Amino acid sequence: MKFTVESFRAWPHKKVTLLGMSGVGKTWLSSLLRRHDWFHYSADFRIGKRYLDEPILDLIKQQAMQVPFLRDLLRRDWIDIKNNIKVDDLGPVLSFVGKLGDPARGGIPFAEFSRRQAMYREGEIAAMRDVPAFVAKAQDIYGYNHFVNDVGGSLCELEEPSVIDLLVGHTLILYIQVTTAEEEAELIRRAQADPKPLYFRPAFLAGHLPKFLAERDLGDIAQADPDDFTRWVFPHLFHSRIPRYEAIARPHGYTVTSHEVAQVRDEKDFLVLLETAIARQSVA
Repeated sequence: MKFTVESFRAWPHKKVTLLGMSGVGKTWLSSLLRRHDWFHYSADFRIGKRYLDEPILDLIKQQAMQVPFLRDLLRRDWIDIKNNIKVDDLGPVLSFVGKLGDPARGGIPFAEFSRRQAMYREGEIAAMRDVPAFVAKAQDIYGYNHFVNDVGGSLCELEEPSVIDLLVGHTLILYIQVTTAEEEAELIRRAQADPKPLYFRPAFLAGHLPKFLAERDLGDIAQADPDDFTRWVFPHLFHSRIPRYEAIARPHGYTVTSHEVAQVRDEKDFLVLLETAIARQSVA
């Protein structure tokens, strides 16, 4: 959706999709807005609770069955296992996606990794297609006036134009951009200090795996330290995603910087920031 400052102010039920790299402040901002009558829709929470819940539980049970004591309890239906994902703790989803590399060091073989990547992609697409229904639920069931869609950092990787069209048709797209070398270096530093599972487009992975293996003098990714690969690939992924975010934001939405987002302290600040972004684009 596109607006003038005046039409945005008059919009009675504001609906915003936050777009950007993991770590730029999307979830922090969404959590802040939740305290100000905004419904916080977390894409990864929806994926974990609805679309990957059973595969996550199957993975946990598969591991539990390797322990004789737990195996007996599971086979007798004496214990229950549940996926206890939280909006601010997406551990079950991250554990399911996993890291590519040596299984002996906690990695996942390439074929299984690719299978899980495909399942995550389908889950993310489905979660985005649920947005209109949750906009209605937020108002009709829970009584929220406004809606914020906290998408995963991989939204720009889905290569599913219908998803972008749907979000543009129902929400204002706000891209949170990293603009300084210092901010970029800090985001990459944090990601490398605590490497987390990531989603990769198949073409991106196919293009970068041979480079990593050549640099590390490895014959196969199954020989690689999973954390080493994740640290190595993140800067490449970061820079590959920037033009993809911009290709969504430029025609369909508005752009603010991560520094501007960091200055937001309440809903009033956020609305002023949105109006600034709208006015800035109108002048340009």
